[in-house]
Amino acid sequence: MDIGTLPSGKGRWWKKMFWLVVIYLGSILTLFAIASIFRLFMSAAGMKTH
Repeated sequence: MDIGTLPSGKGRWWKKMFWLVVIYLGSILTLFAIASIFRLFMSAAGMKTH
């Protein structure tokens, strides 16, 4: 592959930032879902926070 045909990557920073934010928010939502499931199981087992 010729170096002259490679994309320079200029002007694509917003796409990289978009994917960074999407992956970050996805990981936060996944962590929240897992924590909620654990809390549900612990409540069902009789463990209360109050």
